Amino acid sequence: MSRMTTPNTALRAVRAGMRMSQDDFARALQAAGHRAGEPNDANKRLVQRWESGAIAAPRPVYARALEVVTGLPISLLGFAEVPGGRTTEDQHGGHDLASPMSDLATPTPARRPTATHGSHEGVWLSRYQYHSSGRAESFAGQHYVVVIQHGDRLNVRSLPGSAPSSLSLDLTVDGSVVTGTWVEQTDPGGYYRGARYHGAIQLMAEPTGRRMAGKWVGFGKDMDVNTGPWELIFQDASTSKATLDRYNVPIG
Repeated sequence: MSRMTTPNTALRAVRAGMRMSQDDFARALQAAGHRAGEPNDANKRLVQRWESGAIAAPRPVYARALEVVTGLPISLLGFAEVPGGRTTEDQHGGHDLASPMSDLATPTPARRPTATHGSHEGVWLSRYQYHSSGRAESFAGQHYVVVIQHGDRLNVRSLPGSAPSSLSLDLTVDGSVVTGTWVEQTDPGGYYRGARYHGAIQLMAEPTGRRMAGKWVGFGKDMDVNTGPWELIFQDASTSKATLDRYNVPIG
Protein backbone atom coordinates (compact mmCIF):
# COMPACT_ATOMS: atom_id res chain seq x y z
CA MET A 1 0.00 0.00 0.00
CA SER A 2 1.39 3.41 -0.91
CA ARG A 3 1.92 5.92 1.87
CA MET A 4 0.09 9.24 1.62
CA THR A 5 2.36 12.28 1.73
CA THR A 6 1.55 15.81 2.80
CA PRO A 7 3.13 18.62 0.76
CA ASN A 8 5.42 20.94 2.69
CA THR A 9 3.65 24.20 1.89
CA ALA A 10 5.61 26.11 4.55
CA LEU A 11 8.97 25.46 2.91
CA ARG A 12 7.55 26.22 -0.53
CA ALA A 13 6.13 29.53 0.74
CA VAL A 14 9.45 30.54 2.34
CA ARG A 15 11.37 29.74 -0.85
CA ALA A 16 8.84 31.61 -3.00
CA GLY A 17 9.00 34.57 -0.61
CA MET A 18 12.76 34.68 -1.17
CA ARG A 19 12.07 34.81 -4.92
CA MET A 20 14.21 31.75 -5.53
CA SER A 21 13.59 28.93 -7.97
CA GLN A 22 14.17 25.40 -6.73
CA ASP A 23 17.51 25.45 -8.57
CA ASP A 24 18.46 28.77 -6.95
CA PHE A 25 17.50 27.44 -3.53
CA ALA A 26 19.57 24.29 -3.98
CA ARG A 27 22.60 26.33 -5.03
CA ALA A 28 22.19 28.57 -1.97
CA LEU A 29 22.10 25.49 0.26
CA GLN A 30 25.29 24.17 -1.32
CA ALA A 31 27.00 27.55 -0.83
CA ALA A 32 25.91 27.70 2.82
CA GLY A 33 27.30 24.23 3.44
CA HIS A 34 30.58 25.12 1.75
CA ARG A 35 30.97 28.26 3.89
CA ALA A 36 30.31 26.26 7.05
CA GLY A 37 32.76 23.51 6.12
CA GLU A 38 29.89 21.03 5.77
CA PRO A 39 29.55 20.36 2.02
CA ASN A 40 26.19 19.02 0.87
CA ASP A 41 24.75 17.73 -2.38
CA ALA A 42 21.55 19.81 -2.47
CA ASN A 43 19.91 19.86 -5.89
CA LYS A 44 16.59 20.72 -7.48
CA ARG A 45 15.31 17.15 -7.12
CA LEU A 46 15.97 17.17 -3.36
CA VAL A 47 14.11 20.47 -2.94
CA GLN A 48 11.22 19.03 -4.94
CA ARG A 49 11.10 15.96 -2.69
CA TRP A 50 11.05 18.12 0.44
CA GLU A 51 8.28 20.33 -0.91
CA SER A 52 6.19 17.39 -2.12
CA GLY A 53 6.46 15.71 1.28
CA ALA A 54 8.28 12.68 -0.14
CA ILE A 55 10.99 13.42 2.44
CA ALA A 56 9.36 14.41 5.71
CA ALA A 57 12.51 15.85 7.30
CA PRO A 58 16.08 16.65 6.17
CA ARG A 59 19.29 15.17 7.48
CA PRO A 60 21.07 17.41 10.01
CA VAL A 61 23.64 18.67 7.48
CA TYR A 62 20.78 19.95 5.31
CA ALA A 63 18.82 21.24 8.31
CA ARG A 64 21.73 23.47 9.26
CA ALA A 65 22.05 24.79 5.69
CA LEU A 66 18.28 25.42 5.53
CA GLU A 67 18.44 27.51 8.71
CA VAL A 68 21.34 29.56 7.36
CA VAL A 69 19.73 30.21 3.97
CA THR A 70 16.23 31.03 5.25
CA GLY A 71 17.20 32.61 8.57
CA LEU A 72 14.42 30.55 10.19
CA PRO A 73 14.53 27.64 12.66
CA ILE A 74 13.83 24.24 11.18
CA SER A 75 10.65 24.09 13.30
CA LEU A 76 9.11 26.79 11.08
CA LEU A 77 9.99 25.17 7.76
CA GLY A 78 7.21 22.60 7.74
CA PHE A 79 9.25 19.49 8.46
CA ALA A 80 8.11 16.64 10.69
CA GLU A 81 9.39 16.43 14.25
CA VAL A 82 9.73 13.19 16.22
CA PRO A 83 10.23 12.60 19.96
CA GLY A 84 13.71 13.41 21.18
CA GLY A 85 14.36 15.98 18.49
CA ARG A 86 15.52 13.47 15.82
CA THR A 87 14.34 13.86 12.27
CA THR A 88 12.15 11.30 10.56
CA GLU A 89 14.95 10.55 8.09
CA ASP A 90 17.36 9.83 10.96
CA GLN A 91 14.92 7.28 12.39
CA HIS A 92 14.87 5.45 9.07
CA GLY A 93 18.61 5.05 8.64
CA GLY A 94 19.70 8.49 7.44
CA HIS A 95 23.31 9.63 7.65
CA ASP A 96 24.89 12.06 10.13
CA LEU A 97 23.36 10.31 13.13
CA ALA A 98 26.05 11.83 15.37
CA SER A 99 24.49 15.29 14.94
CA PRO A 100 21.15 15.31 16.83
CA MET A 101 18.53 17.79 15.74
CA SER A 102 17.73 18.54 19.38
CA ASP A 103 20.50 21.14 19.44
CA LEU A 104 19.22 22.81 16.27
CA ALA A 105 15.51 23.30 16.45
CA THR A 106 13.87 22.80 19.80
CA PRO A 107 16.18 23.53 22.74
CA THR A 108 14.19 23.71 25.94
CA PRO A 109 14.47 26.42 28.61
CA ALA A 110 15.56 23.74 31.08
CA ARG A 111 18.73 23.18 29.06
CA ARG A 112 19.39 26.79 28.08
CA PRO A 113 17.48 29.10 30.45
CA THR A 114 19.35 32.19 29.30
CA ALA A 115 21.33 33.23 26.26
CA THR A 116 24.65 32.49 27.96
CA HIS A 117 27.77 30.41 27.38
CA GLY A 118 28.26 31.70 23.85
CA SER A 119 24.76 30.90 22.59
CA HIS A 120 22.37 33.67 21.57
CA GLU A 121 19.74 31.44 19.97
CA GLY A 122 16.11 32.01 20.87
CA VAL A 123 13.46 34.73 20.86
CA TRP A 124 14.45 38.34 21.53
CA LEU A 125 12.64 41.67 21.62
CA SER A 126 14.21 44.08 19.11
CA ARG A 127 13.76 47.76 19.83
CA TYR A 128 15.27 50.76 18.03
CA GLN A 129 14.66 54.49 17.87
CA TYR A 130 14.66 56.77 14.83
CA HIS A 131 13.84 60.38 14.00
CA SER A 132 11.33 61.15 11.26
CA SER A 133 12.34 64.39 9.58
CA GLY A 134 9.00 64.56 7.76
CA ARG A 135 7.09 64.46 11.04
CA ALA A 136 9.75 66.22 13.16
CA GLU A 137 9.37 63.57 15.84
CA SER A 138 11.15 60.50 17.18
CA PHE A 139 9.63 57.03 17.10
CA ALA A 140 10.44 53.50 18.28
CA GLY A 141 10.27 50.33 16.20
CA GLN A 142 9.64 47.03 17.99
CA HIS A 143 9.60 43.42 16.79
CA TYR A 144 9.85 39.99 18.32
CA VAL A 145 12.67 38.28 16.46
CA VAL A 146 13.99 34.73 16.30
CA VAL A 147 17.78 34.34 16.43
CA ILE A 148 19.40 31.28 14.83
CA GLN A 149 23.10 30.77 15.55
CA HIS A 150 25.64 28.80 13.54
CA GLY A 151 29.14 29.26 14.90
CA ASP A 152 29.81 33.00 15.16
CA ARG A 153 26.99 33.92 12.74
CA LEU A 154 23.56 35.08 13.89
CA ASN A 155 20.57 35.10 11.54
CA VAL A 156 17.83 37.32 12.96
CA ARG A 157 14.33 37.46 11.48
CA SER A 158 11.22 39.18 12.82
CA LEU A 159 8.10 37.18 13.60
CA PRO A 160 5.54 38.47 11.08
CA GLY A 161 2.68 38.84 13.54
CA SER A 162 4.64 41.04 15.95
CA ALA A 163 4.77 44.17 13.75
CA PRO A 164 3.44 45.43 10.39
CA SER A 165 6.98 45.76 9.00
CA SER A 166 9.48 42.93 8.52
CA LEU A 167 13.03 43.04 9.86
CA SER A 168 16.16 40.98 9.27
CA LEU A 169 19.69 41.23 10.62
CA ASP A 170 22.79 39.27 9.68
CA LEU A 171 25.35 39.49 12.48
CA THR A 172 28.77 38.20 13.44
CA VAL A 173 29.80 37.65 17.07
CA ASP A 174 33.35 38.41 18.22
CA GLY A 175 33.44 38.00 21.99
CA SER A 176 31.05 40.60 23.37
CA VAL A 177 30.99 42.62 20.12
CA VAL A 178 28.19 41.92 17.64
CA THR A 179 28.47 43.54 14.20
CA GLY A 180 26.48 43.28 10.99
CA THR A 181 23.77 44.64 8.75
CA TRP A 182 20.01 45.19 8.98
CA VAL A 183 17.16 45.43 6.46
CA GLU A 184 13.61 46.59 7.15
CA GLN A 185 10.67 46.38 4.76
CA THR A 186 8.25 48.96 6.11
CA ASP A 187 4.50 48.56 6.41
CA PRO A 188 2.89 49.00 2.94
CA GLY A 189 -0.03 50.79 4.58
CA GLY A 190 2.10 52.92 6.89
CA TYR A 191 3.80 56.30 6.67
CA TYR A 192 6.73 55.00 4.61
CA ARG A 193 4.46 53.05 2.19
CA GLY A 194 6.48 49.84 2.09
CA ALA A 195 9.86 51.49 1.51
CA ARG A 196 12.91 49.29 2.09
CA TYR A 197 15.68 50.61 4.32
CA HIS A 198 19.01 49.03 5.24
CA GLY A 199 22.22 49.84 7.05
CA ALA A 200 24.83 48.66 9.53
CA ILE A 201 24.66 47.89 13.22
CA GLN A 202 27.07 47.27 16.10
CA LEU A 203 26.03 46.01 19.52
CA MET A 204 27.72 45.06 22.78
CA ALA A 205 26.46 41.87 24.45
CA GLU A 206 26.11 42.16 28.21
CA PRO A 207 27.82 39.46 30.34
CA THR A 208 24.40 38.24 31.53
CA GLY A 209 23.58 37.19 27.96
CA ARG A 210 20.17 38.80 28.28
CA ARG A 211 20.71 42.07 26.42
CA MET A 212 22.63 43.51 23.48
CA ALA A 213 22.75 47.27 23.01
CA GLY A 214 24.39 49.64 20.56
CA LYS A 215 23.78 51.81 17.51
CA TRP A 216 22.43 51.49 13.99
CA VAL A 217 23.43 53.60 11.01
CA GLY A 218 21.49 54.02 7.77
CA PHE A 219 20.42 56.46 5.10
CA GLY A 220 17.39 58.78 5.07
CA LYS A 221 15.08 59.79 2.25
CA ASP A 222 17.37 62.71 1.30
CA MET A 223 20.38 60.34 1.26
CA ASP A 224 21.64 61.72 4.53
CA VAL A 225 23.16 59.32 7.05
CA ASN A 226 21.18 58.74 10.24
CA THR A 227 21.91 56.85 13.42
CA GLY A 228 20.18 55.86 16.63
CA PRO A 229 20.09 53.40 19.55
CA TRP A 230 19.16 49.72 19.09
CA GLU A 231 18.80 46.96 21.67
CA LEU A 232 17.89 43.29 21.72
CA ILE A 233 16.37 41.91 24.94
CA PHE A 234 16.35 38.16 25.51
CA GLN A 235 12.94 36.51 25.95
CA ASP A 236 13.18 32.70 25.53
CA ALA A 237 15.87 30.15 24.60
CA SER A 238 13.44 27.89 22.74
CA THR A 239 12.81 28.12 19.00
CA SER A 240 10.09 25.46 18.96
CA LYS A 241 6.99 26.18 16.92
CA ALA A 242 4.89 26.46 20.09
CA THR A 243 7.23 29.11 21.52
CA LEU A 244 7.37 31.10 18.28
CA ASP A 245 3.58 30.98 17.99
CA ARG A 246 3.38 32.50 21.48
CA TYR A 247 5.53 35.47 20.44
CA ASN A 248 4.05 35.87 16.96
CA VAL A 249 1.59 38.48 18.22
CA PRO A 250 1.49 42.30 18.14
CA ILE A 251 3.64 43.92 20.80
CA GLY A 252 1.47 45.78 23.25
